[in-house]
Amino acid sequence: MKSRGLKYKRVLLKISGEAIGSREGAFDLTAVRRISDEIRRLCELGCEIGIVIGGGNIVRGGTLSEHGLDRVQSDYMGMLATIINGILFETILQNEGVSAVVQSALRVETLTEDIVLKHTRSSLAEGKVILFAGGTGSPYFTTDTAAALRACEIGADALLKATKVDGVYDKDPVKYEDATFFPALSYQEVLYRDLKVIDMAAVAMCREQRIPIIIFNLLSEGNIEKIVRGYDVGTTIKE
Repeated sequence: MKSRGLKYKRVLLKISGEAIGSREGAFDLTAVRRISDEIRRLCELGCEIGIVIGGGNIVRGGTLSEHGLDRVQSDYMGMLATIINGILFETILQNEGVSAVVQSALRVETLTEDIVLKHTRSSLAEGKVILFAGGTGSPYFTTDTAAALRACEIGADALLKATKVDGVYDKDPVKYEDATFFPALSYQEVLYRDLKVIDMAAVAMCREQRIPIIIFNLLSEGNIEKIVRGYDVGTTIKE
């Protein structure tokens, strides 16, 4: 890749729990290490990185509630799962020499820091990777919405949502060969078409703060670096 300056210096990276899950257990450590290595390279480029990781590789609150469990309790279980994932990434990033810290919307004093925005922003400016865990701290909100909230709070230049497909399509490209790919969409188009690639509340929040959302394939190594350098990767959602 040719040398190119950074288009997006401060970013919020949203990773699904499923992206780091394994058929044999909760974690695919090979995937976690590969993603952590990409994050390390971004830090070396001078990026300031906040990360929100879902908990679907461990437990999904929505799935539990569909089976008759209390929705509020189920959502809190999902939030706890995101803390476990955050601690995993924190450990592996630190092993790679990256300064990383978990900040949680749910208090776990022995393992995480509270989210105090003044300290969070200064930590990002110092080059620390901030792993935002515990969702929004309240039930009924997805980790997509949590990612949009944290992106707004830290003044991110972009919200990068990692998926297993190349971007946004009009229908599931895994199921339908004639699915149409969208290289770019407006916030309004996503809301009007009710495209399910990201939570609608997250889209509305980013639209209000004019934070572009980039949906991309995490499985293609190097995509995150290409995005922050300004290359066209995935689908960009903006005004």
